[in-house]
Amino acid sequence: MLSQWSCIRLCSLSTLVRTCYFISAAVRTLAVPNNKVNLLDSRAVIGDLGWIAYPKNGWEEIGEVDENYAPIHTYQVCKVMEHNQNNWLQTNWILKEGAQRVFIELQFTLRDCNSLPGGLGTCKETFNMYYFESDDEENRNVRESQYSKIDTIAADESFTELDLGDRVMKLNTEVRDVGPLTKKGFYLAFQDVGACIALVSVRVYYKKCPSVISNLALFQDTITGADSSQLLEVSGSCVNNSVAEEPPKMHCSAEGEWLVPIGKCMCRPGYEERNSTCQVCRPGFFRASLQSLTCSKCPPHSYTHVEASTSCECEDSYFRRDTDPTNMACTRPPSAPRSAISNVNETSVFLEWSAPADSGGRKDVTYNIVCKKCRSDSQQCEKCGSNSRFLPRQMGLRNTSVMVVDLLAHTNYTFEVEAVNGVTELTSLPRQFVALNVTTNQAAPSPVSTVRKEKTAKNSISVSWQEPDRPNGIILEYEIKYFEKDQETSYTIIKSKDMEISADGLKPASVYIFQIRARTAAGYGGFSRRFEFETSPFSVAASSDQSQVLIITVSVIVGVILLAVVTGFLLSGRRCGYSKAKQDPEEEKMHFHNGHIKLPGVRTYIDPHTYEDPNQAVHEFAKEIDASCITIERVIGAGEFGEVCSGRLKLPGKREIPVAIKTLKAGYTDKQRRDFLGEASIMGQFDHPNIIHLEGVVTKSKPVMIVTEYMENGSLDTFLKKNDGQFTVIQLVGMLRGIASGMRYLSDMGYVHRDLAARNILANSNLVCKVSDFGLSRVLEDDPEAAYTTRGGKIPIRWTAPEAIAFRKFTSASDVWSYGIVMWEVMSYGERPYWEMSNQDVIKAVEEGYRLPGPMDCPAALYQLMMDCWQKDRNSRPKFEEIVSILDKLIRNPSSLKTLINASNRVSNLLVEYGTMGNSEFRSVGEWLEAIKMGRYTEHFMESGYTSVEAVAQMTLDDLRTVGVNLAGHQKKILNSIQEMRVQMINGTVPV
Repeated sequence: MLSQWSCIRLCSLSTLVRTCYFISAAVRTLAVPNNKVNLLDSRAVIGDLGWIAYPKNGWEEIGEVDENYAPIHTYQVCKVMEHNQNNWLQTNWILKEGAQRVFIELQFTLRDCNSLPGGLGTCKETFNMYYFESDDEENRNVRESQYSKIDTIAADESFTELDLGDRVMKLNTEVRDVGPLTKKGFYLAFQDVGACIALVSVRVYYKKCPSVISNLALFQDTITGADSSQLLEVSGSCVNNSVAEEPPKMHCSAEGEWLVPIGKCMCRPGYEERNSTCQVCRPGFFRASLQSLTCSKCPPHSYTHVEASTSCECEDSYFRRDTDPTNMACTRPPSAPRSAISNVNETSVFLEWSAPADSGGRKDVTYNIVCKKCRSDSQQCEKCGSNSRFLPRQMGLRNTSVMVVDLLAHTNYTFEVEAVNGVTELTSLPRQFVALNVTTNQAAPSPVSTVRKEKTAKNSISVSWQEPDRPNGIILEYEIKYFEKDQETSYTIIKSKDMEISADGLKPASVYIFQIRARTAAGYGGFSRRFEFETSPFSVAASSDQSQVLIITVSVIVGVILLAVVTGFLLSGRRCGYSKAKQDPEEEKMHFHNGHIKLPGVRTYIDPHTYEDPNQAVHEFAKEIDASCITIERVIGAGEFGEVCSGRLKLPGKREIPVAIKTLKAGYTDKQRRDFLGEASIMGQFDHPNIIHLEGVVTKSKPVMIVTEYMENGSLDTFLKKNDGQFTVIQLVGMLRGIASGMRYLSDMGYVHRDLAARNILANSNLVCKVSDFGLSRVLEDDPEAAYTTRGGKIPIRWTAPEAIAFRKFTSASDVWSYGIVMWEVMSYGERPYWEMSNQDVIKAVEEGYRLPGPMDCPAALYQLMMDCWQKDRNSRPKFEEIVSILDKLIRNPSSLKTLINASNRVSNLLVEYGTMGNSEFRSVGEWLEAIKMGRYTEHFMESGYTSVEAVAQMTLDDLRTVGVNLAGHQKKILNSIQEMRVQMINGTVPV
C-alpha cells in the first residue's frame, strides 16, 4: 500500500504525463520564424532522446503520443518530500553550427508548493539550467563543477490540485541566451533541487538574418554576432544584370533583422528595374546610364532594333555629337540663313540676316562669315586680307549681324554667311550659306602713320613720311600743318604732291609740331598724330659734327622713351585685360543669364530653357496628370506663382497617395507660366531618394499645377525650430547625410543648385530629408533681408560662397559652401546664420576670414567638416562624394561624435558663441577676446585703456565703437559676452 507522500508524487506525475498530450498538441502547430535556426528541438525527435539523468531515480523520461501518434518526450521529477535533492538531466552534445550566441526555450509545468500538504519545508518552485562547452561529444562525463550556470528558472504560473481535477495545465515558456560560445558545441544540463516539474520541451536555436534581396543586391544568410547590441556589416552582391552604384551593404542586428542599408545595385544600361528584377529594354527602347530610371523610347530621328540597347542610332542625314545626351533627338545641320541685307558706308559694311528656317533641331546655331575680294573685270576672287576687321567677330557669331570695317575703297566684295551647329562638322554635305555682293564707296584716306625727321638746321626742319596704310584711292596731294609748340593758334600749312618737304623760317633751338594728311578725289583724310621736332641752336656749316652727335643722341633718347612707352602700354594693357577677365562681373552675369552653363562632367541634366517650346520640355521630363485624379484638401502655404496646397492623388490602377500641389495663379503671363513649368522640367529629370519627387504636372486644364510627393514635416528650418533639442546627434547626422547624398546626385548630374539652405530642404515623417526648390527665378518673399540684390539677380548672401557673391562663380564647390551653412543650421536647430548681422557686414566679415562658431553641443568632427566646406579656395573644399563618405563613417562609429567643441555643461552656455570670463582660464582681456574669436581687437582694447575685467564689464555700445568695433555682428557678440560677464560678477563666479 502506497504512502501518502508516494501517492502525491505518483498522482502528480501521472497528471503531468496526461496533460502533456494536450500541451504538445498545441505547441506543435507553432511555426519557426524565418530568422531562427533550431539546433535542438525535443518535440521533433523521433525515438529516444538519449538524455542522461543522474541519479537514475531523479529525472524520469515519459513517452506519450499526440493526436497524430507522434512521440512526445517529457522529463519529469517530483521529489518534493525528500530533503537535499540534486537531480541532474544532461542533453546530448549540441553542435552550434558556427553560432556565437544561442537561445534556449523551455516549456514546462510546475506544481504550486502550497497545494502540496506538508511539503512546504522541502518543496521548491525553481530549477537551474547549466551549460558546458566541448569540441566533441566524446567528453560527456562532466563533473558538476565544470558546468557554467545560465540561470535559475522560475514559473510564472504553477498548477494546483484544482487544476489537476479540471485537467487545466498551466504551461510556462522561458527563454535564456548563452554566449559568446567559443567551442564547436555544448551540453545543457537541468538541475532539480526539490520541485515538482515536468520539462515538456526544450528548443535550442540561434538567430540569423535570412537571405534577402534588397535594392537588387543579394545578402546571404548571416548568423548574428556574439554581442546583443552588435551590428554586423554585410556586403551584398548584385544580381540579375545589375551593377553596384555604391557597394551595397546592410547591417545584421542581434535580433536577426537587416538594418541600415547603404549603397545599392542598379540595373545595367540596357535594362530597367521592374518588379524588383532587371528586365531587358525592348527594341525601340534604350537605357543609357545607371541614373536613368527606366527604358526610354528612342528619341526622334533615331532607332534601335535589338534588345538591351544603351543608345539609339541616328537615321540617315541625322547626327548626334559625343557630348550630346543619349536621350536627345538626333539632329542635322541647319539650312542657310535667310533675308540677308547689306549697308555700305564708305569702306565699312554692315551685314544682317534672319535665322535659318530649319535649325536642324538644335539650339547651338552660330554663324561664320567668309569674306572674298573680287576683281571687277573677272570672276576671280581671293580671300580678304588680315587688314579687314569684323565686329564683334568673324567666326562663331550668335547674333544675326556683323560690322566689317577697314575694307578697301572702290572694291568688290562677296560675303558668304553660313549657319552651323553642333553636328555640322559630322556631315560631308556642302554647308548652307547666303551670299551678298557689295562694292565699297570712295573714301578718304586713312591718317599718315609715320613721319620722320630728315635733317635740322638753325632755321629749318626737313621731314618725310609714308603713304597712308589705306589710301582708298589715288593720293592727289598732302597737306602739312606745323606750328611752334604751345602756339597752336598760329600755324602754317604746306601742300605737296611729294612725300617730303622742308619747313623754313623757323626759330633756332625751338620745338615745332608737325601734322600731315592726304587727299584723294573723295577729300582729305584725317590729320596724323602730332610729331615734335626741334631746330638746331648752331649753324650746319660751323658745327656739322656737333649736329651729327646731337641728332644721334636725341634719336637714342627718343627711341628709349618710345620703347618705354610702348612697353608700359603693353604691360598696362595686359594687366587691364587680366583684371577684366578676372574681375569684370558683367561678363559673368552675361554667362549666368544668357548662356547655358556646361560644366565639366555634365552627363545627364538638360537645361529646359534650351527648348524653343517650354511645353516640349515639360512634357518630355514630366508626366501629364488628369486634373480629375487630384483632390485639393487645404492650403499650406504660398509660393512665388500661386498657392501651395496638400491633397490626394489617385491614378488609375494605383493606390491613393498624399501629394503637395503648387498652383499657378490666374492672370499669369507667358513668362510666368514658362518659369513655373521650368521647375517641373528640372525636377522631372531627377530620381533620387533625397531629391523631392515629381509626380507630374497639369497643363491641359486650369489651374496649371505641379504635383510632388507630400513631406509631412515641411521645411527643415521651421521643423527644427519647433523641435529644438529633441533629436539625438545620430538623427541629426542622418538628416545631413541624406541632404549630402541628394547633393552628390545633383553634382554628378551637372546641376548647380545655387540656393541650398535649410528652408529649401523638406522633411517627411521618417526624418528623411529631401532637396527641393529648383526654380531658376527665386524671390525670397518671406525674408527680403536674406537676399542681396545685384544687377545679376538676387543672391542669398548668408548661404553663398564668396566667389559666387563677388564674381557669380556658381559651381558645385559653391554648393558645398552652402551645405556647410546648412550643417550649421541643422546642428543649431534652425538658428539664423550670422544672427542679426547685415548682409554687408556678413560679406565683409567672411572676406576677412570670419567663420560661424560651432553650435552648442556640436561634435568636433562635424564642425571640422563645416570649416572644410568654408575654405576660401573653392578647390580646397571637399566634394559631396567625400562628404557622404565622412558622414557614413561617423554614423558607423558613433563614438567619434562624443567629442564636443563646446559642451553646454560648462560654466557658460555662451562660451563659444559669445565668450565668457567666467572660466578661470581666461584671466586677461586678450585671452577673453581670443576665446570669443575676437582677438583681432586686442590691441584696440589695450590702446583705449580697457586692460582689466572691471573696465571691460562697464563698456557700452558707444564704447565699442570708440574702440573701433564697427561690425554689427561683432558688436553683438562682444556685448553679449560682457553681459554674461556682469551676471557672473554679481554671482561671484568671476575673479575681479
